[in-house]
Amino acid sequence: MDSVLVWQQDIWHKLMRNRAFRCHAVLLKGRKGIGKFTFARLMAKSLLCLSPDADNAACGKCTSCNWFEQHTHPNFRMLSPEALSAALNSQMDSTDDPKHEGDEQQQAATGKMKKKPGQQIGIDQIRGLNELVYLSGHQSSYKIVLIYPAETMNAAAANALLKKLEEPPEGTLFILVSHQSERLLPTIRSRCQQIAMPIPDTETANQWLMQKMQQQSGFQNVDKVSMLLALSGFSPLSALSLIDKIPQHQRFMEEIGSLQRFDPLALAETLQNQDLAVTIDWLQKWCYDMVSFHATGKVRYHPHLAVQIQAVCRQSNQQACVAYLHFLNTRQPLSRHPVNARLFLEEIFINYGKLLASATSSYPSLPVF
Repeated sequence: MDSVLVWQQDIWHKLMRNRAFRCHAVLLKGRKGIGKFTFARLMAKSLLCLSPDADNAACGKCTSCNWFEQHTHPNFRMLSPEALSAALNSQMDSTDDPKHEGDEQQQAATGKMKKKPGQQIGIDQIRGLNELVYLSGHQSSYKIVLIYPAETMNAAAANALLKKLEEPPEGTLFILVSHQSERLLPTIRSRCQQIAMPIPDTETANQWLMQKMQQQSGFQNVDKVSMLLALSGFSPLSALSLIDKIPQHQRFMEEIGSLQRFDPLALAETLQNQDLAVTIDWLQKWCYDMVSFHATGKVRYHPHLAVQIQAVCRQSNQQACVAYLHFLNTRQPLSRHPVNARLFLEEIFINYGKLLASATSSYPSLPVF
């Protein structure tokens, strides 16, 4: 089965052996970037397929498979935050449509810019499932709802889904995909068949990523592959998505790796147009390695920069590193809200500057929690 990732094939055979599940909801959980979403879509497509093969994989040729690939299957719905849906469907959008350009110009002229897409799954999206789940399915097959990432449901949406899970509609299967399943309501988790998705071993992850990078661009550099896997926490799909960001990430590391050249205001100005969540994630991983090096002498995300991290740790206080990492963790959720990017980053980087100088002071003046 070429479509199923190599480290997922065992769990695929176990789940799809009888094309039947113990309950009406399945929760695929595990770290981000290991292929849970791809696996969930393959499950849905295969369960809806009219002529599955010997491995219970979708045939890819029947009417149902064609509907699924065209995003028009009457028995399938996918719920995601609006911002993520836009990204997933970006290849289907016509960005060169002059009508959209005119709309943006008109909005700018009137001072009314289009509202940013939402970062949560809302109650209206759950309510919008009623027609699908409570009416008879097309061709008497499964009716499937894929929710990704499930932890992005707001409180109202989660409670609305819980009501459907408490009195499950006949013939309906909910597939929940979660990077942080602990954020889901315990009552939702208890009503799902929970599947801990497998993580590839280091050798498998290296081989898969090398093959993918070679297919995409002829890229074949073992050191780069190892660097990307370490930076992604050994999540191969996340590592693959970082390829285009290597130059930006390297420049960022150069800027934050030295007290002498670090300029918080200039860096905030440079990065204000980059996704804030990406910037905070990079800084969190860097600071995690600082904390780890202080405590154990080892680094996780930047083994290729161990010498630089050691040098930075000489300039910083271990207690200050722990406090600053906690500070970043509190700011990460805010990075996905409509904030003033430059001011947000200035606060982040000014406090990082204090961290770099903390070895020469009793303790940096970091925010109080």
